[in-house]
Amino acid sequence: MYIACSTLCFARLPLEKALRLMAELEFSKVDVAISEEGAHLKPSEVAQDIAAAGLRIRIGPMLSPAAFSVELGALADDAFLAQLKAICRLARHATVPLLTIPAAPTGVGLDAEAKRLRPLVQMVESEGLILSVPTRIGTLTEIPSVARELCERVPGLGLTLDPSHYVNGPHQGGSYDEVFPYVRHVQLRDTGKAPGKFQVRVGQGEIEYGRIISQLLRHRYDRLLTVCLHDVAEAPFAMETEVRKLKFLLESLI
Repeated sequence: MYIACSTLCFARLPLEKALRLMAELEFSKVDVAISEEGAHLKPSEVAQDIAAAGLRIRIGPMLSPAAFSVELGALADDAFLAQLKAICRLARHATVPLLTIPAAPTGVGLDAEAKRLRPLVQMVESEGLILSVPTRIGTLTEIPSVARELCERVPGLGLTLDPSHYVNGPHQGGSYDEVFPYVRHVQLRDTGKAPGKFQVRVGQGEIEYGRIISQLLRHRYDRLLTVCLHDVAEAPFAMETEVRKLKFLLESLI
């Protein structure tokens, strides 16, 4: 396994400064958030100029992109596909093997979501990439059994495991062992069960890092463990300090 850092950890910095700070913290791999609502790289910018986007996500040989976490928003089908295809080409040029896009919101039928995702998986696979959906509150994957069933219905679809959403969400800390066979990416922060405790200082939450890593190893997972704190104004701690602490903790466990 490899430790990566999400650009979301330093979302309030310009992208170049965020990447340089990650390099100073001795990360070698980056999970790049690509979102129209974000301050860093936007899907529309990628679609407009793939080469320019590629230059923006590299600052030197010691730090390279290793995953893309993509938020395309509410687009018409043609625009959605055009932007996703552009991001696939960027991933291929940057040797990024995996894209994560959100699953449909809760309330959408599982059959309908499987029908939507199947051609997307095929398109992404045609570029030599893996498509995954994150385990996330407010989407179909907020319940582990539904996340597992979605992967079973869509051959080739993986999961980006974010256990915070199973600790703090409606699942409320119940077992999510059934999703591990489908995990293709992992994003981590510490989290408590109580309202308002989705992101807490490392060591003050309920995330069982050692157990998660043991389960991943059982299923021969050899990909990224991404430090994925959310750089928000109301965060009650210094982001750089917490990122460093979680990096050291994960390194001690692998």
